[in-house]
Amino acid sequence: MSPNGTTKIVVFTGDLAYSVRRGIVEIDAALPAVSWLIVLHSPRKALRRVLRNQWGNLKRNGWRWIPYQVTSLWAPDLGLALASPILRRETFSIPKLGTLNLHKGRLPDYRGMPPAFWELWNNEGSVGCTVHWVDDRLDTGPVVREGTVLRSLFSTVRGLQLQLDEVGVRLMRDAVSDVLSGAYVSKPQVPQGRTYRKPTLGEAAKLEARLSRSQAPRSPGPIRALKATRSAVAYSLWRAGLDRFLRARVSVLLYHRVSDEARDNLTVGIEQFDRQMALLRRRCRPLSLPEILSNRVLSKSREPLVVVTFDDGYLDNYTNAVPILRRHGIPAAFFVATGIIGTDGRFPHDVRRGNAQIPVMHWQHLREILDWGFVVGSHSASHIDCASEPEDRVRRELVDSREALRRELGIAEPIFAYPYGGRNNMTSQRLELVRQAGYIACLSAYGGANVETIDSFNVLRRGINWEFSDSAFLFECLGL
Repeated sequence: MSPNGTTKIVVFTGDLAYSVRRGIVEIDAALPAVSWLIVLHSPRKALRRVLRNQWGNLKRNGWRWIPYQVTSLWAPDLGLALASPILRRETFSIPKLGTLNLHKGRLPDYRGMPPAFWELWNNEGSVGCTVHWVDDRLDTGPVVREGTVLRSLFSTVRGLQLQLDEVGVRLMRDAVSDVLSGAYVSKPQVPQGRTYRKPTLGEAAKLEARLSRSQAPRSPGPIRALKATRSAVAYSLWRAGLDRFLRARVSVLLYHRVSDEARDNLTVGIEQFDRQMALLRRRCRPLSLPEILSNRVLSKSREPLVVVTFDDGYLDNYTNAVPILRRHGIPAAFFVATGIIGTDGRFPHDVRRGNAQIPVMHWQHLREILDWGFVVGSHSASHIDCASEPEDRVRRELVDSREALRRELGIAEPIFAYPYGGRNNMTSQRLELVRQAGYIACLSAYGGANVETIDSFNVLRRGINWEFSDSAFLFECLGL
């Protein structure tokens, strides 16, 4: 630690990917007074180019550039290897305390790379994540922190890698805190273990085929092909200018679960959701729910306008969906059954299906979701059918849920998404109860697109589940 109380951390990396950037941000937020130096491995530059860059910085910053470089590089306290190339001793030994490496694999059994692949190849029931000290050999240094991601029935390599990214961020944050406070214990690795390398194309294809056979059966092939063709043609026509002949519209998408534990009409896979949000960011214009509610009249856009929402309040929304939404910068709204949040209760539809208890979020999860800029709204207190329940119970559920959101989250003007979402699950009389209870909008879930204007008390939504191919997903985004 420097004389002024600042801890100097140097990060060695070969790729400033999202998970690396997020890890740095998390550590910086958790620790006071940290000074950072990011060393990005890049191809060797010609001496002339290096001198030209240095001269440019000297002209831009004046004499301060010279002591800045010297003091920045001089004796960092701790080094972090995040997605870095293999470091030599003359590099990893520069920091006073040494250099920590984040390895997305269980040590010593899975040294090398890539994350999750060889664990699935070997039919392991879980994949590991390890923070260890860097030494002269590959992934052999003493272990500081370890974590595990359990394999699910429908896990994929990419899905597990996304989960490992989140575990890794937390592990490295906690390991850095432990090391700097002196509260860590290093555990030497046993000499056994195996080092893996990048799989061949044949090995990758073999594992993909094996995992595909374990996936749940989809709709018949001809039906999928017909839908894929329809979706591809529609999107091509949109890009060719079809949007000029259509009225302005916004598609509000409805999700429930993001998980590899199930394949049903309420669930999408982790890798699948990541692909969908990447497509949404690249080919559409994602909007927040408050944006479309505040601008009731829609404007035309060459890019499809899309809003993402979630119903119920399952825990995987927090553990799997939110990290992917943040990764791609997609706004979203979460509608939760407030009486089930933080309990071991089950949703009525899960009871009818015979599902075991599926974990739900707690209020602290929702506070964090709000802090990250997402919207949280009501899905009633106990997930009732507003049309069939007695009026007194509907009124009580609306008030209780509103008060819970106000008490726990400080939400003064809540939005309501009525459970089940069908045309027959809401009536005009019950919708008036929603208004009287102080809600500022109401969302349905029986399909359709919102064309030209937004009806605040009937925002149409269309559901997404695991059966949607990427092209079918884009078709839903078009709002046709």
